[in-house]
Amino acid sequence: MINKVYPDAASAVADIPDGASLAVGGFGLCGIPVALIDALHDAGTTDLETVSNNCGVDDWGLGRLLADHRIRRTTSSYVGENKEFARQFLSGELEVVLTPQGTLAEKLRAGGAGIPAFYTPAGVGTQVSEGGLPQKYDAEGGVALASDPKEVRSFGGADYVLEESLTPDFALVHAARGDRHGNLVFHAAAMNFNPLCAMAGRVTIAEVEELVEPGELDPEHIHVPGIFVQRVVLVPDTEKRIEKRTVTAGAGSTNGSKES
Repeated sequence: MINKVYPDAASAVADIPDGASLAVGGFGLCGIPVALIDALHDAGTTDLETVSNNCGVDDWGLGRLLADHRIRRTTSSYVGENKEFARQFLSGELEVVLTPQGTLAEKLRAGGAGIPAFYTPAGVGTQVSEGGLPQKYDAEGGVALASDPKEVRSFGGADYVLEESLTPDFALVHAARGDRHGNLVFHAAAMNFNPLCAMAGRVTIAEVEELVEPGELDPEHIHVPGIFVQRVVLVPDTEKRIEKRTVTAGAGSTNGSKES
C-alpha cells in the first residue's frame, strides 16, 4: 500500500494552483482543517472557489483567505458570523451560491459516489428552483449575476428539483485519527461535512491529530476509507476555537460554556 503521509501541511497543499476549487470540511469552526487552510494562505494561493457549509469567521478558518480576497466564489449554506463575508457579497466582491444545507451535503455525497445529479424537494417553488437568486451584486447594489432556473419533475404527485453533484479539484478535511494509508476517523460533531468533502474531492488532503500504523484502526469504526484520501499530514497541536461561547448560571449551579 502507498504511504500517503506528507511531512507538513505546507508540502501537502503546495501544488494547489490559483483558481482551484476546494471542498472544505467542518461546520462553523468545528472540525475545520485549520493547518491546511493556514498553509494555503501562507502559500499565497488565490482566485479560489470554495465549497463549504460556511466561510469561517472574520479572523479564522476560511475567513483568513476571504479577508485577503483569495476566494473568488463560494458555495455555502449560510453566511454565519462572518461580517466580511456579508460585506464582500453585498459589495460585489464575492460570488456566492447559497444552497440549502441538506442539498449541499447531498451534492458532495453524490459527487463522491459518482452520481452526477439527483432530485430533491428542497427549494421547489422558490428562487432555488425558479432562478433569480442573487449570486453576485454590482458596486451599486444591483444584481449582476443571478441563478438559472432548474429542471423540476413530478414523482408520486410531488415536485422535485434537479441538483447537480459537486466534485471539486481538492478537498481539505480534519480528522481525529488516521493511518498512512489514508483511513480516517472523525470525532463527534467534526463528522459534519468532513466525510462528504473527503469523498467528493478529486484530491483529498487530510490533517489528522493522531497518526497510527495500518491495522490499528478498527475497520468497523473507520468513517472514510483510504480509497478516498490521497494525502495525510500529522497536526497534533492545532488550535481549536469556539465560534460563539454562551455562559449560563443559576442558583446552586456551576457556570458552564458550550459551543452553539
